[in-house]
Amino acid sequence: MLKTLQISVTLPAPPETLYDMYLNQKHHAAITGGPVVISRTPGTRFRAVGGMISGRTLQVVPKRLIVQSWRAKDWKHEDLDSTLIIIFSPDKDGCRIELTQVNVPEHVYENVREDWEKYYWKPWRDYLMKKESGAEVKAA
Repeated sequence: MLKTLQISVTLPAPPETLYDMYLNQKHHAAITGGPVVISRTPGTRFRAVGGMISGRTLQVVPKRLIVQSWRAKDWKHEDLDSTLIIIFSPDKDGCRIELTQVNVPEHVYENVREDWEKYYWKPWRDYLMKKESGAEVKAA
């Protein structure tokens, strides 16, 4: 059975900054802690979290929307790729990110949900706080 994951999170930076960070190999790698290959060009392949996830960038609306096909390395061969939709919107505290991921296999749903917090939301907040405090931020 396939499931849909929906997550809303607010991060302390403008939408255009977060959009650019997600699609920038160096910043994305610094946030997630592993090598990243990514592009804002529709149709291009991406790999993130040290190769744990991969897919294609399907569509972008600059500074506002990213749509990707997405799968994790540990998914079964017969599992469909999921579709990831990320919307960046202004919020009084920075940016509201609305994430929808459809076609997530039920057997990995909880791991995927937890991994967004583990590999993205918490490290991204930490990364932004270091930048804000003036601490040296290493963009791998």
